[in-house]
Amino acid sequence: MPPRQRGATPFAPWLAMKDLQQVMVSGPNLNETSIVSGGYGGTAEGIIPTSTVKGSGLHPPHPSPLATGDEAARGIAVEKFDIVKKWGINTYKCTKQLISERFGRGSRTVDLELETQIELLRDTKRKYECVLQLARALTHHFYSLVQTQHALGDAFSDLSQKSPELQEEFGCNAETQKLLCKNGETLLGAVNFFVSSINTLVNKTMEDTLMTVKQYETARLEYDAYRTDLEELSMGPRDTTTLCRLDAAQSHFQSHKEKYEKLRADVAIKLKFLEENKIKVMHKQLLLFHNAVSAYFAGNQQQLVQTLRQFNIKLKTPGAEKPSWLEEQ
Repeated sequence: MPPRQRGATPFAPWLAMKDLQQVMVSGPNLNETSIVSGGYGGTAEGIIPTSTVKGSGLHPPHPSPLATGDEAARGIAVEKFDIVKKWGINTYKCTKQLISERFGRGSRTVDLELETQIELLRDTKRKYECVLQLARALTHHFYSLVQTQHALGDAFSDLSQKSPELQEEFGCNAETQKLLCKNGETLLGAVNFFVSSINTLVNKTMEDTLMTVKQYETARLEYDAYRTDLEELSMGPRDTTTLCRLDAAQSHFQSHKEKYEKLRADVAIKLKFLEENKIKVMHKQLLLFHNAVSAYFAGNQQQLVQTLRQFNIKLKTPGAEKPSWLEEQ
């Protein structure tokens, strides 16, 4: 039976690159340098190997700065070449594994409990982002309302001075609008504190955990890719070449396994602390939001001010042209 012909594979470019690397690393062998008698272009009979010259007083030439620079440049090029090569091989293996998983041909390592928690976090983040967006919209609209109340109060106050027959009525409405404006500034301080805290929770704390999750998912894909590679080599023939490749595959697999397990543990710990922090933060912020909004719409100025004191929220000094914004202690 004739041997089966192997078609071109994605590894072919790397084989060529390997040959190129060997050429770059080997370079000229200075131990084989010869001395030519009779000057440049002499006959072969005049060549005396340097290994046979003893006690002649000849000293090896000092390497020139140019040669040393060339060697350093070549070393850097080889190092970069190795990095690109390893990245290319790793990318190929991971892409192959990903495609196999997508088409249902490859096996995938699954931690059901951890992946359920990760999906729950992503869903929670989306919902909290929606709350954050709505809270910001509320702040924007309420800020406009407070600005309008402030302008309306000034207009009523001006008319009360210029309309003696309606001075009392205009003055009463001016005082009402000023009081609403003052309470509105206080409520804005509470709402801005709420928005700031939710923003930190969503875009810093949750995002930091999800960054670790992405590293974990990449490590999982690499682990499965090298595991599959090791399994395929283990099922092949056990000749000398294959055994060398098998040892290398085992080493790569063990390295990626350790990385995967470490990141899996990191994600589990971060998810635990995130859940505890989320409950603590949201308990405080939801209580603040409820008490502040309830006190404002009930017209209870004293309770509204007390709510801000309870949560250590300070406003700018009265008399500012714009409604006061959040100042945290």
